[in-house]
Amino acid sequence: MDLPFLSKWRKRRETATAVAVFPDSDSDSDSGGDADGGAGRGGYAALLGECELLRSLASRAGVRLDHTPASLEALDQLVPRWRDDEEMLPWLGNDAGLYLGTVVVRTVPGAGWRILPEGRPVVRLASGREVDVVLEGRTWAMTGSPELFQVYAEIAEA
Repeated sequence: MDLPFLSKWRKRRETATAVAVFPDSDSDSDSGGDADGGAGRGGYAALLGECELLRSLASRAGVRLDHTPASLEALDQLVPRWRDDEEMLPWLGNDAGLYLGTVVVRTVPGAGWRILPEGRPVVRLASGREVDVVLEGRTWAMTGSPELFQVYAEIAEA
């Protein structure tokens, strides 16, 4: 039975392709290597680490997200049931990338958040290299490779 109004109603909307963060105009766009991850300079570092969708998924699976590399390993072990939900996939990928970035900023000396002019958050390492952690998280959510811990290990040794 073909009901035209239902096909329009059920038509999928485009999904978000990235997350954008706009710091206050009076704050520095580079959080540097502050011990608090930059939360004291603009307050956005704490927001980037919230990752509610990822935390909910991890909690239901019994995984504790404590901002350590071990929690990244635990996330890598989750059964990827989210891949069946096309609408949730990009959001979960954003959260995974932001969580990865939060772990890097908290554990790698000299790493900090940097908000690019278009509002995209990246992690800047002491070497000056910038890592698009949201892209890494989305790739992990969609394919499972590279694993979050593997990305972390490569960043930490750089």
